[in-house]
Amino acid sequence: MKKKKTSKVAAKPAKKSKKKIAAKKPAIKAKKKIAKAKKQPAKKVSSIPSGASLEEIGIITHYFPKVDAAVVKLTKSSLSVGDKIVIKGHTSDFKEKVASIQLDHAPIQNAEQGMEIGLKVKSKVREHDVVYKVLT
Repeated sequence: MKKKKTSKVAAKPAKKSKKKIAAKKPAIKAKKKIAKAKKQPAKKVSSIPSGASLEEIGIITHYFPKVDAAVVKLTKSSLSVGDKIVIKGHTSDFKEKVASIQLDHAPIQNAEQGMEIGLKVKSKVREHDVVYKVLT
């Protein structure tokens, strides 16, 4: 007698997809804003004192924003600590008193024509801004 072959494999119920549809989250990462002390804007130079004149002494060749320092190429005259200067450019126009001058990271009191010096400045300056000395 022959036995009938029966399938022992029972029909499995269809699997339900268990993939969950994740809610779309915005891909924007929150950046922490560091509160920085706001700098006082430098005085706008609308006019120079009566009887004073400006003498062009050089141009800005670089600016270091973290230390508020500019590299100045003295092209036409000398500069000393204590002199009053005016820096004018496309967006810059302010005056200040020279507080410190550096040459190769060493402080100096006087800088001569032809030198490239580091100069502490109050406000942001840009390359090609012109530096003037106030003559009284």
